[in-house]
Amino acid sequence: MTTPAGVAAPGGLAGWLGRGAGPSQVTHGQRLWLYALAALILAFLVLPTLIVIPMSFSASQYLEFPPREWSLRWYRNYFNSSAWMQATTTSFAAGALTTLVATPLGTLAAYGLFVSRLPAARWLHTAMLTPIIVPVVLVAIGVFYVYVQLKMVNSLAGIVLAHSMLALPLVVMVVTAALKSYDMNQELVARSLGASRAQAFVGITLPQIRFAIVSSALLSFLTSFDEVILALFIAGGSNSTLTRNMFAALRDQIDPTIAAISTLMILVTSAGLALVQLYGRDERAR
Repeated sequence: MTTPAGVAAPGGLAGWLGRGAGPSQVTHGQRLWLYALAALILAFLVLPTLIVIPMSFSASQYLEFPPREWSLRWYRNYFNSSAWMQATTTSFAAGALTTLVATPLGTLAAYGLFVSRLPAARWLHTAMLTPIIVPVVLVAIGVFYVYVQLKMVNSLAGIVLAHSMLALPLVVMVVTAALKSYDMNQELVARSLGASRAQAFVGITLPQIRFAIVSSALLSFLTSFDEVILALFIAGGSNSTLTRNMFAALRDQIDPTIAAISTLMILVTSAGLALVQLYGRDERAR
């Protein structure tokens, strides 16, 4: 690499610091403070999560870091506990059902509002985002009082409906963003050739926004799987979720089993994100 004057540019770290960081004339060296700040923020967010992993392999009866002795004791305690297994089954079932409810409803809502020419469409779009704007504890109180009247407290159906309410805005936002980068003229051409709106959507639009839909499905599952505040109000008994049991265990006693469960939840979440990223890379390669 040479400069315009024909002088060889320095290589290694010095060359990278003097190189442009993008289309602008700002160099990596001038942005070094920004990189350092980003690294500090990332460490602040990630390190507490990573600390939980070695704590889960401790043989101690208390949470300690670093562990003085290593053991799989708390993983065995988790897998051998019928209460923890029941809660895990409920959480996975609720997450899967929430995905099946929120993803198609959110996709159809985003599409309908996007193509609608009604003046109220923008207000309806804002109204659909309300569940993630209002504090979750207020939503939980309202849902609890409604469920008491409908006798849906501690039911799997109630958990799924409440979690779907939280996941729906995320699906709407992701799918709407995908539709904004999609050329709707392709669908109009299909309709001009005789296809109905439903046929044009399923055959033309849906395949081109499928990555956004897959991402929305993952977000819906994780929203349900990680949710705890609503679960504290409406879940319980045989339909208690994993996060609810974890919160109760932390409140009543310091049980290191929670560290083992947290590690497994990190693995599930990371695996889901990795699969979606791999799917997205394959989509872009096509």
